Amino acid sequence: MRGIILSLFLAVAGVATAAEKPNIVLIFVDDLGYADIGPFGSTLHRTPHLDQMAAEGRKLTSFYVSANVCTPSRSSLMTGSYPRRVGLDENEKGQWVLFPRNEEGLNPDEITVAEMLKDVGYRTALVGKWHLGDQKAFLPTRHGFDSYFGIPFSNDMGHDSRRQPYNYPPLPLLRGEEVIEEEPDQRLITQRYTHEALEFIESSKDGPFFLYLAHTMPHWPQYASEDFAGKSKNGKWGDTVEEIDWSTGQIFAKLDELGIDDDTLVIFTSDNGGATRHGASNAPLRGSKGTTWEGGHRVCFLARWPGHVPAGTSSDAMALSVDILPTFAALSGGEVPSDRVIDGKDIGPILLGGESEPTPHVAYYYYFMSHLNAVRSGRWKLHVARQGGRAPDYEPNPVLELYDLHSDIGETENVADAYPQVVERLQSLVEVARTDLGDGKHPGRNVRPAGVVGPAVGLTSN
Repeated sequence: MRGIILSLFLAVAGVATAAEKPNIVLIFVDDLGYADIGPFGSTLHRTPHLDQMAAEGRKLTSFYVSANVCTPSRSSLMTGSYPRRVGLDENEKGQWVLFPRNEEGLNPDEITVAEMLKDVGYRTALVGKWHLGDQKAFLPTRHGFDSYFGIPFSNDMGHDSRRQPYNYPPLPLLRGEEVIEEEPDQRLITQRYTHEALEFIESSKDGPFFLYLAHTMPHWPQYASEDFAGKSKNGKWGDTVEEIDWSTGQIFAKLDELGIDDDTLVIFTSDNGGATRHGASNAPLRGSKGTTWEGGHRVCFLARWPGHVPAGTSSDAMALSVDILPTFAALSGGEVPSDRVIDGKDIGPILLGGESEPTPHVAYYYYFMSHLNAVRSGRWKLHVARQGGRAPDYEPNPVLELYDLHSDIGETENVADAYPQVVERLQSLVEVARTDLGDGKHPGRNVRPAGVVGPAVGLTSN
């Protein structure tokens, strides 16, 4: 109890001594569904290590990742800001994720969570997917990571992707800023990422360290090693999920072996809602990756830190991926950038405190690319644009849909007519976002540009 109280005090005060700074492992999975793991209801996938993580830690059941696809979600995680705020919601070509040889990327002027932690003495490493630009100015090693090993964008963006007519160059595997392989054997990629992660933990055991393990799987096309291929009840999707569970178990075993288990905060979550057409499950949520229904933005979330995060607990308080940076800052003694708007809040009290800790957010905004589709405040969610709308302007007289997420998590009953005052209040929040962040072609007052270089060159060539 004293340890929990001390941690809460440190989180609130924003200070931590070197001995009290936790090691941090952030496991970010690609396209994993809300209900793809045991702690969130999966009966298809065997996830014993994640089951144990939940039993020894806390799950957040209303955790949102600020976007419904890869690049914008990762920009939020790194910067503590909505994708629209950092210019990575949609580019001038109408693309909502970055592709090989794009001129855009995460602006070098942005301050990432890795840079913030590095400034207070952390060793930092990224193993896995980056997807915030493949030009040298945008690579992880230019954004606060001491080392990088991984595929810098989605695994279907290679020469052998079968996605015509994109004509991608060969898929690169990087170490640092150098291509060490072209078209690596993806059957082995989860194992190789795990090996790299374990080596980094071993070499950094004296701490503090920050490991960002961003799995390529189970994004399409799915691959698993011989130990897992064909072994699950859910085809290739399930095979990859079960191998990621194995990988997570390897992380915990290494922390225990080194005697630093109690000194390490581990977080496990997904970059967006599950791709149901490939095998994911977002039950009981409606929708999937790429939508602004709950199944596109709400994801599974587990946190474990023995003696600090209360074991076997859960919270339904709304928390966001933009909260990662300010929360890590509070736990490590780092500083949240004060010269720009940061959307995230410190959710240390939710992670470390009682089950009734409230959300620090008045609202959460659901964007589809550059278009504001919906807002959540408390139990209420208001859709203000047609699902997946890409109109050139926001709709002046939309068909409004209001859902009570506490009693109707699946968004099945539109109760807008029954609660006009709630609709009015949420519409006022929408106007706040349109002024601040913008909507469609309407610019926001407090947005920042993405990074742009040119002419762009490929990491590999045809």
